Amino acid sequence: MRIDIDNDSGVECDEKNIKSVAEFAMSQMGLHPDCELAIRLVDLDEMSDLHMQWMDESGPTDVLSFPMDELTPNSAPEGPGMLGDIVLCPDYAKQNNKQPLAQELLLLTVHGVLHLLGFDHRQKDEEQIMFKLQEDLIQEWANG
Repeated sequence: MRIDIDNDSGVECDEKNIKSVAEFAMSQMGLHPDCELAIRLVDLDEMSDLHMQWMDESGPTDVLSFPMDELTPNSAPEGPGMLGDIVLCPDYAKQNNKQPLAQELLLLTVHGVLHLLGFDHRQKDEEQIMFKLQEDLIQEWANG
């Protein structure tokens, strides 16, 4: 899998682990080994701009996902494709103070991958499925 990471956030992050957890999630979700993903880490101002532009919501958020080829879980037989882009905002994730930043960025990366694959959490039943899956994927990756 080809995963490009561009850190424009000004925050030092463990890009190796972010890439590793993204690759693991993509593999576990049955994507073709030649699929591509781009991950950008941005500052609060850029995330606020993207959040308004694409979601029509003011202020920053922790993660945004932009699907490209509309890949779905277990789409490996279809061949390679561009999964899409994930945009992470470490400063916003840090402000949430839910867990150490390194762990939060891993969670947000997997969350973004799942969004790119069509998972959502708008409805309670969807939320339970998606959040359980991301928890399982992170746990499996950590136990690697």
